[in-house]
Amino acid sequence: MLTKFEMKIKSTNKKKNCPAEMAIKVIGGRWKLLILKELFDGVKRFNELHRSLQGVTHKMLTQQLREMEADGIVHRQVYLQVPPKVEYSLTPLGKSLKPMINEMHEWGIEHLNSHKENENIDE
Repeated sequence: MLTKFEMKIKSTNKKKNCPAEMAIKVIGGRWKLLILKELFDGVKRFNELHRSLQGVTHKMLTQQLREMEADGIVHRQVYLQVPPKVEYSLTPLGKSLKPMINEMHEWGIEHLNSHKENENIDE
């Protein structure tokens, strides 16, 4: 029989190996899906991304891009020139997220429509 501590460790280890939880960790957050949407269209410079994402701070965008780079879904290309030039693009792993994100988008549309229909019934 396992102790409470051993059961807690065992359940914690299971969560770390959950593929769905890993996917949410990689694409979760306020800005990551929006960054991905922009990068699905092609290579972008930092200021292009910043202008296209209304409300994101430089600090937050930098943090999100660094996390995405660490997760292997974004590639950061630095050009040694004056002024410095940095471009962001999706890695093959990042590009592989597109079908899943499109499905999430479709699900969201269906959910919004069914929610609106339920509101109309209640009125």
